[in-house]
Amino acid sequence: MTQKILVVEDDAVTADYIANGLNELGFVVDKADNGRDALFLASDGSFDAIILDRMLPAMDGMAVLAALRAAGISTSVIILSALGTADDRIAGLEAGADDYLAKPFAFAELLARLRLIIRRRQPVGAVSTVLECSDLQMDLLSRRVRRGDQLLALQPREFRLLEYLLRHADEVVTRTMLLEGVWDYHFDPGTNVIDVHISRLRRKLDEAGGPQLLHTVRGAGYRLGRAA
Repeated sequence: MTQKILVVEDDAVTADYIANGLNELGFVVDKADNGRDALFLASDGSFDAIILDRMLPAMDGMAVLAALRAAGISTSVIILSALGTADDRIAGLEAGADDYLAKPFAFAELLARLRLIIRRRQPVGAVSTVLECSDLQMDLLSRRVRRGDQLLALQPREFRLLEYLLRHADEVVTRTMLLEGVWDYHFDPGTNVIDVHISRLRRKLDEAGGPQLLHTVRGAGYRLGRAA
């Protein structure tokens, strides 16, 4: 099911960066560059989540949040703000925000927090230490990876890369997400490090037999899962 996100940000560059990243991943994104428009758009409760700046023209983000909660709108809200002290975060959470992330931020972290607050509305299941996709299985405790009956020998970085892909199985994972989530880079190093590791991991998965699981999505990134 497609998820609908409202991005409320008066800085056009930041708003476009967030919206484009979410669009690449299949979200439907609306934008507002001031608090009054944001309140109007969000008042019907149709969004799955709202990414809300605090310092906005016309009506500040805290006032928007207060008005939504007073009207009984329970849409999940992440405050994304340059105001990042402990007191700022506490004030935002006490005002009714579900999460609070300070600028500057990593898109991968914003995405993880966004998915988390959306999942919170779903029934909570047991925490699993095994990640699976098709006939591929990763045991996080024993750090063993199997495809079918075959045990795969992975280098530490390959294991971390596969773990990240498994946690986002059947989703498009961008190069930026991999750089931040696997290599902890918050910039593009200008190397082919991702291509090299993806190639090695794909070869090991394919050599174990079965249909190809690791796919390149042209112009977007990579996807782990059965062919669409």
